[in-house]
Amino acid sequence: MSAPTALIADDEPLLREQLVAHLARLWPELQVVAQARNGREAVELFDEHQPQVVFLDVHMPGMNGVEVACCIERRAEVVFVTAFDQYAVEAFRHGAIDYIVKPIEEERLLDTVQRLQARLRAPREDGAAAPPEFSDLLQRLAEHMNEERRQNGAAPSRLQWIKASVGNSVRLIPVEQVLYLRSDAKYTVVAWEGGEALIRTTIRELADALDPENFVQVHRSAIVNLAHVERFSHGPGDSGEVHLKGRGERLAVSRSYVHLFRQM
Repeated sequence: MSAPTALIADDEPLLREQLVAHLARLWPELQVVAQARNGREAVELFDEHQPQVVFLDVHMPGMNGVEVACCIERRAEVVFVTAFDQYAVEAFRHGAIDYIVKPIEEERLLDTVQRLQARLRAPREDGAAAPPEFSDLLQRLAEHMNEERRQNGAAPSRLQWIKASVGNSVRLIPVEQVLYLRSDAKYTVVAWEGGEALIRTTIRELADALDPENFVQVHRSAIVNLAHVERFSHGPGDSGEVHLKGRGERLAVSRSYVHLFRQM
């Protein structure tokens, strides 16, 4: 049997190192295959490495740990790492998700490790979709955290214009005219109502700067403007496609982002 694998996501490097050290002592067979500095990187690294266990800091910049868990769903065992255990009391009470509280105590972490080992030994249908109650639970937690963000301060400033090269000129493109953005080697392609343009800003930087109410990531290399989406269609293997209004154009939606379109 191959060694179990894990991903650790926390924006504090020291805490990541501490968790790695604790796990090395308590679960030496476990291979930490990747470490993420934020939520968006956690989703990308999860898709790349497909670990069996994911340790998620609840509070991370940009995409938080609960939102990452929504992307992962039941494809891995999820453990929240939090300094504020009130954020997921409902989930923890029902045993849907495990958690450990900062600062991490090895005795408490050992309980989590033993539960994880038991779950990994149990037979499991490969690729099974998350039960509706599990998905609903994560959605409620995500909404709770988003509401708390709004109550604790003003909304962050969002990108209003994108400066891009169009031919031999530089153009300021209003973000509401942007249809989608797609990674292309060292550049990002901006598809907008007037055509296409190139910018050097990365998809990750754009995802953090754009309003998440209007722009969502559909693939590790693509972001779409929801205002220009006509419909969503399911594809093979829990993937899908978004169809753009009036263009006959489609963008692939990877499995990690399909949950964003369940209501369409």
